[in-house]
Amino acid sequence: MSNFNENKHIAVFPFPFSSHPLPVLNLTIKLAHQLPNCFFSFIGTQKNNKLLFSKTKIPNNIKHYNVSDGIPENHKLLHAGSEVNLYLQTGLENFQNGIDLAVSETKTPITCIIADAFVTSTFDLAKTLNVPWIPVWLPISCSLSVHFYGDIIRERCSESDGSKTLDFLPGLSVIHVEDLPQDVLIVTGTKKETALTKALDSLTTILPQAKAVVVSFFEELDLPLFVQDIRTKLPLMLYVPLFNLKPKTQQNDEIDESGCISFLEVQKEKSLKVVFVSLGSTVIEPSQHEIVAMAEALEECGFPFIWSCKENLMSFLPNGFLERTKTRGKVLSWVPQARILAHGCVGAFVSQGGPHSMLEGIANGVPMIFRPYFADQGINARLAVDVWKVGVIIDGRVFTKNGLLKGLDLLLVDEEGKRFKGNALKMKKIIEEANGPKGSATHDFKKLVELISSS
Repeated sequence: MSNFNENKHIAVFPFPFSSHPLPVLNLTIKLAHQLPNCFFSFIGTQKNNKLLFSKTKIPNNIKHYNVSDGIPENHKLLHAGSEVNLYLQTGLENFQNGIDLAVSETKTPITCIIADAFVTSTFDLAKTLNVPWIPVWLPISCSLSVHFYGDIIRERCSESDGSKTLDFLPGLSVIHVEDLPQDVLIVTGTKKETALTKALDSLTTILPQAKAVVVSFFEELDLPLFVQDIRTKLPLMLYVPLFNLKPKTQQNDEIDESGCISFLEVQKEKSLKVVFVSLGSTVIEPSQHEIVAMAEALEECGFPFIWSCKENLMSFLPNGFLERTKTRGKVLSWVPQARILAHGCVGAFVSQGGPHSMLEGIANGVPMIFRPYFADQGINARLAVDVWKVGVIIDGRVFTKNGLLKGLDLLLVDEEGKRFKGNALKMKKIIEEANGPKGSATHDFKKLVELISSS
């Protein structure tokens, strides 16, 4: 690497909640490998940094620094999401403290800021430091339009318009009101407005001033009219997928700690299709009723299954369920999701529809059953079902025994299941080509490296 990249110091700010931090760290690691003479300072909360950096191999040119999470000492969090607002409310001064720590240790001024787009205060920080700001948009890319046209959506729609489509927005005619993130319909200035909704509302103003906007998606899968419209609003949008497309394969000497890989090998020998259930790290959790319904469906369907179920939800499982299904099922609090989906014998992926889970499913050619809960999960599921046609949304958008059984039969038994599988394999091929040496995602990543190098 030439001296051109020396004395470059990039500050990286994750949004330290839900599934957001790891993709931003993945991007930082990719960039650090490409730019070994640059410093990368990853600035987040102590809790989040400890979790991320204890489980991931980190290049020597990345260091992490801690800033306040905004939670007062002995403060009791009253409801889900309150820690998000407290963190965002710490604002500019808190993030400046992180910069000061990084600059003090490296003796090198910041030359660029990369940040999760939800951490909007970093835009003001970049202006103060007079350096380029590159936000990373981790939700599905077309959800950007939902925020750019938020005022129009609120004028024309309400929560009671569930089945109404957004046919008045460029490229979003397939999206229904019921698919929208709940915060989109919150009217500015009302009591329901939070620090996060304020931050998202400000995107219309600040994203057009970014050096570039990185989206974790593939242009080949995107809605053409949306792409055409959003490119008139943003100076540069780069498609750089940040999830794990090619997980490490199982080696003979590698410990299969969860037992999932050996379990899948047994099913492969029997030519059995496995049901994989994982609702990710969603803030909103399934109710006891839904957990019971899922368990009853998995027990009755007869298919082998792996269920990634949070430990605090396992008490909801029906009495005797684990014992009755132990020969064909695994229920664990943590599983190697990427490796499971890549194994080849998974026939159905039951997911909440988080963007990275959905893309991991598609990238491995696995049809899906969606139960969206919040944020962009409804939009993701809608695209997967009505545009790419790789799965179904659970009846009524709530898990019931009959609803899940119906979905599993459709994907794994009925003739129509072959169509879903075929479409998923087509998507897999598109993604592989985009990520190839001459693919669009590879091109956009190189462009991002050039932008950082020249900053």
